[in-house]
Amino acid sequence: MSRKHPVIAVTGSSGAGTTTVKRAFENIFRREGIKAAVVEGDSLHSLDRMAFRAAAAEAAKAGNHSFSHFGPEANSFDKIEEMFKNYGESGMCKRRYYVHSDIEAADHNKHFNLTDLKAGVFTPWEDIESGTDLLFYEGLHGLAKSEKYDAGQYVDLGIGVVPVVNLEWIQKIHRDKAERGYSAEATVDTILRRMPDYIKYITPQFSRTHINFQRVATVDTSNPFIARDIPTPDESFVVIRFRDPKGVDFPYMLNMIPNSFMSRANTLVTPGGKMSHAMEIILAPIMHDMIQNKKKQ
Repeated sequence: MSRKHPVIAVTGSSGAGTTTVKRAFENIFRREGIKAAVVEGDSLHSLDRMAFRAAAAEAAKAGNHSFSHFGPEANSFDKIEEMFKNYGESGMCKRRYYVHSDIEAADHNKHFNLTDLKAGVFTPWEDIESGTDLLFYEGLHGLAKSEKYDAGQYVDLGIGVVPVVNLEWIQKIHRDKAERGYSAEATVDTILRRMPDYIKYITPQFSRTHINFQRVATVDTSNPFIARDIPTPDESFVVIRFRDPKGVDFPYMLNMIPNSFMSRANTLVTPGGKMSHAMEIILAPIMHDMIQNKKKQ
């Protein structure tokens, strides 16, 4: 861990709401004048789209129906650990991007002076920009740990975003249908295939994070596979758990976040519609202190 070159990792599975946290950090970075080197978790998969499909098909032929993007076979845990370690030591590391769409492909081709990048592949590795204040990772494995690697040991601030599991499934089913055209049945197959790796590699990260944001619906989500719509933020609460409550100004937060309350000594509960507001109230002082400590080094 590094006070001079801090590493922030926001971790959560696809559809969990990590994008909301990313936007909150972006607002804080802009207000505080913080220059962040941003790393997308997808860029640290070890297989591009076609290679993953081929590997999954081969695994299925061999009787392995649990091959997924959540496990170490499809991810470069070593590169995540190396990236965080190098940045913490020197303020520099290498980064690449995963190309999600044809629009992104056009942008990356222009940036790298290439013509052959397309959706589903990785860009070349490059050095991050110099003079950044911190490294910001958002993706699946920010605090991942396997038998050989432990990326979380180099993370200065770990944020977990994890809805209750039925709500997470509802969000994934609806997102996959809207953005990718998948049927509910296809998404359920994906959920089942990912479950062993989810339990082994995703869930344990939320015991290593410093702060967790967990959205809990206040409507019936008992059968997520037939839900017609995603519960709205106003139909939810956000349970915010602090691993170490020492020094946390809970009275200030309770005063600044309307209708919030404490459910435990280390747990703040806020209305779902105030999630973004709560994130900024909680994270802004942490960012301020982090940059001040950096300047003292």
